[in-house]
Amino acid sequence: MEYRDYYQALGVARTATAEEIKKAYRKLARKYHPDVSKEPNAEEKFKDLQEAYEVLKDPEKRAAYDQLGAEWKQGEQFRPPPDWGSGFEYRGGGAAGPESHQFEFGGDGAGFSDFFSSLFGGGSASPFAREARGRGRGGRDHHARLDIDLEEAFQGGTRTLELKRPRVTADGHLELATHTVRVAIPAGVTDGQLIRLSGQGEPSGSGGAAGDLYLEVHVRPHRLYHLAGRDVTLTLPVAPWEAALGATVTAPTLGGPVELRIPAGSQADSKLRLRGRGLPGQPAGDQYVVLKVVLPPATTAQARELYERMRSELAFDPRAGL
Repeated sequence: MEYRDYYQALGVARTATAEEIKKAYRKLARKYHPDVSKEPNAEEKFKDLQEAYEVLKDPEKRAAYDQLGAEWKQGEQFRPPPDWGSGFEYRGGGAAGPESHQFEFGGDGAGFSDFFSSLFGGGSASPFAREARGRGRGGRDHHARLDIDLEEAFQGGTRTLELKRPRVTADGHLELATHTVRVAIPAGVTDGQLIRLSGQGEPSGSGGAAGDLYLEVHVRPHRLYHLAGRDVTLTLPVAPWEAALGATVTAPTLGGPVELRIPAGSQADSKLRLRGRGLPGQPAGDQYVVLKVVLPPATTAQARELYERMRSELAFDPRAGL
């Protein structure tokens, strides 16, 4: 996927005010509108303008886009960082204004580029896919992303977050206000789960109740475990004789090491279950242990002799069933 320089598309500086961005868009939209333009590739240029304006007119989208950095160049190969969106607080959703031409493109970015969709399209990774709910005369709900380690999901804990709230100043410039919140992370929280902080969303401008803040949990990938719901899977290396003869070995779990019995005759990729050793919950998740048979290296004369004896004395053909 290619990076898109939205400032370049509109011909404005990264420090441009909201009014300067609007003026640049209107001028170029008149020039390239496919109903009236005689310019070559007018329709494609018009789509690019719409996409750029969809991002830069919205303080939240613009702030998130800006955090990617200014070193990216138009057309460079790009992949969103895994923690993209962390540390920012969004209204979510965000209805497009009349100048977004929703008769051609949906407010969710339908018809826009893959680059746009990867940042602002549907899916749990994008806070912009969420609907911005209000409370009558009160403030709207906000959303933010909370990245935690798997151990934190297992044990729970308390975290203080400093979130950035994008807003436009009176002179049209983008600024980031800091919003500090304290959150209790429940033990057993799952990837994608929402933690609600009552009254921590958008303040009401008319004396009503403030909106809520919803933190969407993202559990970081772990070097040992793969998480699926509340279940975890561990790949456990074992020696050939442990798999063939059976053995009791020590296996790590999120709650600490346990003794695991490997049945005799186990094969590579055999799966064993440790009930209740996944994330806490009602019910608790399980831990699955997948065996990985690891061969000793034949780097000594003794090791090579043992392998030679196995080859000559064992009637074993691993490809007999092919």
